[in-house]
Amino acid sequence: MKLGIAADHGGFALKEVIRNFLLSQQYEVKDFGAHVRDDGDDYPDFVVPLAKAVAAKEVERGIAICGSGVGASIAVNKIPGVRAALIHDHFSAHQGVEDDDMNLLCLGGRVTGDEMAKELITAFLKAKFTGAERHQRRLEKVKQLEGKS
Repeated sequence: MKLGIAADHGGFALKEVIRNFLLSQQYEVKDFGAHVRDDGDDYPDFVVPLAKAVAAKEVERGIAICGSGVGASIAVNKIPGVRAALIHDHFSAHQGVEDDDMNLLCLGGRVTGDEMAKELITAFLKAKFTGAERHQRRLEKVKQLEGKS
């Protein structure tokens, strides 16, 4: 599975941990930056290109990180075709994929520990969209909001 990852200065340290973890798990990882920690950078500069790659299916799923995860979540959800959520718990990490076809996970680099991030990402990546009729129906309604249906 080809994954994308991006973070600003607030998520940079966690991004590096996650990138190394994903590589150790044999995932192909495209790193959208930041590539150095710079307290003057802005999360949209990194997470929006990631979101566009997810929407274009250049990467299968994405992980966006900023200090709290909130800004990254808001920004990436502006891109049609992206279904992202800020995740703090194991259930939501897999249920978001299973029921809502979530394709981009957002984390807070200042609020999510390294081991918890690995657990959440593992649940996110192992989950599959069920395709159940009720979930398809709801997904179509979301796509209509984007003008995609």
